[in-house]
Amino acid sequence: VTKCGLLRHRQAGGGAAAGGAYWVDSQQKRYVPVGGDHVIGIVTATAGGAFKVDVGGSEQASLSYLAFEGATKRNRPNVQVGDLIYGQFLVANKDMEPEMVCIDSSGRSSGMGIIGQDGFLFKVSLGLIRKLLAPKCEIIQELSQLYPFELVLGMNGRIWVKAKTVQQTLIIVNILEACEHMSAEQRRQALAKLSGN
Repeated sequence: VTKCGLLRHRQAGGGAAAGGAYWVDSQQKRYVPVGGDHVIGIVTATAGGAFKVDVGGSEQASLSYLAFEGATKRNRPNVQVGDLIYGQFLVANKDMEPEMVCIDSSGRSSGMGIIGQDGFLFKVSLGLIRKLLAPKCEIIQELSQLYPFELVLGMNGRIWVKAKTVQQTLIIVNILEACEHMSAEQRRQALAKLSGN
């Protein structure tokens, strides 16, 4: 089971994204926060009513403890330093600290929140993330034929994956890392070897 359906997809290959904004596919290394982007962050500190979250940008994002489904002043989420968070940017511009939330406009989590600790987090290029987030991504479809797994993709270049065993998880990680430099045919041959076909 993949969690890809929870993510906001952008059209692959460059061009107009939602709202008429344009982006250019490149091998960009540092992530620049964009309002509405879904990202994977790492909680680095708690400060009063907010958490500080490393999202891989030039500065950390803030995340209010009220920005979770069902959270109130009395019912705070159990978030610890070191936890992985899947959320989206509510505010992201050059003049303000980026602000994350783990709820959609109707107050639902929609798959956002704390990510399980027993998976594997790794980083890839922003270009590969855009390719993986494309609707009907062949890479994801082919991998799902290999093993059942959970997958969370962040627009900031971070991927979290968890399969049934550590070995299966690491195989998926290696394929995802390598697929940026493989042709579709090379990828299919590698997957065929792993599946024994």
